[in-house]
Amino acid sequence: MFSNLAHLENLNKIPVQDKKSFHLSCPPSLPWRKVGWRNYYHTTPMLPILENKSRLPNITEQIVASYKEGGTTHHLDHCPLPRYSDVVDVLEDLKEILYPGYRNRDCLRSSNVIYHVGGIVDRLYDRLVVLCERAICHGQGESNVCTPEKRSIIEQTAHQKSMEFLQQIPDIRKMLAKDVEAAYAGDPACTSLDEVIFCYPGLEAITVYRLAHALYKLEIPLIPRMMTEWAHGKTGIDIHPGAVIGEYFFIDHGTGIVIGGTAIIGNWVKLYQGVTLGAVSFPRDSSGELVRNTKRHPTVEDNVVIYANATILGGKTVIGKDSVIGSSVWLTSSVSAGTTVIIEKPGLKMRNVGKECAVNEEN
Repeated sequence: MFSNLAHLENLNKIPVQDKKSFHLSCPPSLPWRKVGWRNYYHTTPMLPILENKSRLPNITEQIVASYKEGGTTHHLDHCPLPRYSDVVDVLEDLKEILYPGYRNRDCLRSSNVIYHVGGIVDRLYDRLVVLCERAICHGQGESNVCTPEKRSIIEQTAHQKSMEFLQQIPDIRKMLAKDVEAAYAGDPACTSLDEVIFCYPGLEAITVYRLAHALYKLEIPLIPRMMTEWAHGKTGIDIHPGAVIGEYFFIDHGTGIVIGGTAIIGNWVKLYQGVTLGAVSFPRDSSGELVRNTKRHPTVEDNVVIYANATILGGKTVIGKDSVIGSSVWLTSSVSAGTTVIIEKPGLKMRNVGKECAVNEEN
């Protein structure tokens, strides 16, 4: 193995006129190959760097040894999982056909759009099959040992589920068109439907949710949650793919919204930033394990408005239709239809040059 240290020591023995050829022959790992030997040699202490490099193999061995101790945080010796980058690529392709002309491709016309969409759909099918196959394999616990017979069944299922999902795209587009209308109707600051599609993070989160929910209903593991968590990171809006959300859904601003996996939301519901539709304390069974597959999150009926930072918890909590939940309200019990719930205004005290002033709260 070539010795960096020996190479450095030999530098002093080389005549100045020959150092250019020495620089060209030095290994790429030596830093002066990029910055020039003269500047680096005179400004950077090489010995500590080379000593640290010599410790890296030992650090690598320690990291790899930790994989044996922490078996829950690695996925070695298994069939491959869905790749996160592939899931994101699928989402971008799906948004391209959900909103043609708004995304990457412009100058689309009625005469050529079928070719554009056809190419994307063909690519989507191939990508979805691979992702679904990997997710189904993992979800069925076949990641360790998968016989050819089981692999064949999983492949057939992946092809079937991918086709069923793509067949739902027209219906998903109809739902999203209504969500766009709800945003325009519900926000006086909005100037056009185009603005909603281009600019509203709420629509971005809803779009990804509607796609993920379709896959969730097809019982595809992992991928729906990977999709909505990508949208969560991008928009700050956390919608579990298992939630059931009706038509004309509008999220205004949106940052900090949380919608749990068993929440049910009706039509024409409007949520502001920071709203939580969550669960109360989780029940446990006799062995101390969390009880799963129960309704843990609220039901919100039609035509409800929930203002900023309101928290509504519990699977038995129902917000009746035509209700309004005010900002920062905390609810763990049901509200009958047509009810307005607000927090009583606290008293405010203001001072101006050491003198107390009356507070005028009129709008």
